[in-house]
Amino acid sequence: MEKNAKLTIGDGVFMNNFCSVNCLDSISIGENTLFGENVKLYDHNHLYTAVPEFKVSNSDFSTAPIKIGKNCWLGSNVTVLKGVSIGDNCIIGAGCTIFKDIPSNTKVINQQQLILNSVS
Repeated sequence: MEKNAKLTIGDGVFMNNFCSVNCLDSISIGENTLFGENVKLYDHNHLYTAVPEFKVSNSDFSTAPIKIGKNCWLGSNVTVLKGVSIGDNCIIGAGCTIFKDIPSNTKVINQQQLILNSVS
């Protein structure tokens, strides 16, 4: 957490094993929100340049706040990226990467396909 960063966690928040909160700007988590295992919150990205050559900074960042409402459930292996607001009473399914705002009373499902092919 950076010196001027602000992390706010409401009453009754539960974080399961291996959750990670990476706060350089501002992250707020509403009351009675549940995190499954391995949930990750990042309110920043590494800055990079492409010209004259591609370079990723290890110490400079762009930031934007994260706000997670009350009474939410983030399933295992959910990642929330900078600048996202998740409304109240939301369910975020396991394995989702949240990169845009989610309105209140919404269920988000990661709809992956499993493609099975014979090895012979």
